[in-house]
Amino acid sequence: MGIHILDLLIFIVYLIFMLGVGFYFLRKNKSKEDFFVGGRSMSAGHIGLSVVATDVGGGFSIGLGGLGFAMGLSGSWMLFTGLLGAWLSAVFLIPKIYPIAKKHKFLTFPETLAYYYNKKVAFVAGIISFIGYVGFTSSQILAGAKLASATFPAININNAALLMGIIAVVYTVIGGIKAVIYTDTIQWLILMVGLIFIGLPIGYHHIGGWQALQDYVPSSFISLGNIGFIQFFNWLITIVPIWFVGMTLYQRIYACKDVNTAKKAWRIAGLFEWPIMAFMGVALGLFSRVAFEQGMFAELGFGPSSGMDAELGLPLLLVNILPIGLMGLMMSAYFSAIMSTADSCLMAASGNLITDVLGHLKSTKENHSILKSQVITLVIGVLAIVLSTIMQSVLDLMLYSYAFMVSGLLIPVLGTLIYKKPSSLAALFAMIFGGTTTLTLILLNLNLPFDLDANFFGISISISTFLIIQHTRKKTC
Repeated sequence: MGIHILDLLIFIVYLIFMLGVGFYFLRKNKSKEDFFVGGRSMSAGHIGLSVVATDVGGGFSIGLGGLGFAMGLSGSWMLFTGLLGAWLSAVFLIPKIYPIAKKHKFLTFPETLAYYYNKKVAFVAGIISFIGYVGFTSSQILAGAKLASATFPAININNAALLMGIIAVVYTVIGGIKAVIYTDTIQWLILMVGLIFIGLPIGYHHIGGWQALQDYVPSSFISLGNIGFIQFFNWLITIVPIWFVGMTLYQRIYACKDVNTAKKAWRIAGLFEWPIMAFMGVALGLFSRVAFEQGMFAELGFGPSSGMDAELGLPLLLVNILPIGLMGLMMSAYFSAIMSTADSCLMAASGNLITDVLGHLKSTKENHSILKSQVITLVIGVLAIVLSTIMQSVLDLMLYSYAFMVSGLLIPVLGTLIYKKPSSLAALFAMIFGGTTTLTLILLNLNLPFDLDANFFGISISISTFLIIQHTRKKTC
């Protein structure tokens, strides 16, 4: 199966247009503040769509399709935790950090921790955030690789990861946050329109409608109860906290023109995550499961009795059902959604490394500072590409990265919201012990009690450490 030349041309023209937007804003970047936080002048609509494009993006789109394939509509509960996280952040976090960030011109999330604690805490937070976002960037490249390998069967996963990685890295290196936010808006609107008016109706019709759903998948797949408490709890403790510690999210808070704009943007983002994107993603994944059981993918070697990676179901469905021209648009939308997350995460990792780990750039020339940022972003991108060729599951890689950041960074952030004088020493050890615990458990691949996520134990160690030190030391470090 190949892709039609018209679809390929649409895809190429689309990519060129997106790169053109990046180059347009590249010329307008005059300082690191322009490059990383868009001059702090963005509107709620652009920020809200950019937040959901970055948070959900192509990786969660492919991952959601995999959940729909494996468990049906109940997979949508994963993004319900995104709605909770967004709205809780809008109520508790944004009103406290935005005024401080604007006054002190913060560019990164760890700079907020430096304000409440000290530079050592910010340094460790920068390392944890950097590692997490390298992993998250890799997950987006892997998502693009799976989509590319399904669309172009002659390309294997690793070669596709290399191809997607090069595109994503080049796109990121040329653009700042303003370019990212505006292209996110365009890309997300196209993806939404494509899913609502192309993917869902054509997919539903092609598999045979409601009768086919009843005939080919268990009834539990078309209910919202096909999920256990532990599964939902693991999603809850991994995804809700990321809204309090995510560097890409802090950059967008800083980019808003005022605090009310930021709060409105977060409410918009929450609603787009659930129910809008959640149900569209898992519904298409469910349709792909029906198509698989019907034998639609048999000519590709994925017959009903064969094993298949659940995350390949959605791209294979789209390749099989979409007519010439429309497939080019849908593939472009998915690739661009993936890039919209990859470029944001690469920028976050770059900002952490430059500002929080390596320190402020010494050059007096701002253009030179931007150039250094671009070079460092390129190096990080190469690292992310290598990692993407090692991991096999997009969703696992994303959730691992989330878990590592959350277990290390959540408790110190909550400390700034709860205590008037939180202990820097408590924050430092909470980050180190929490992040290390989660990373160790993930790498050891142990069977944990009650099937709880490694993140649960990392957070438990982190909060215990913080509380013990906070309440046994009268003076902060």
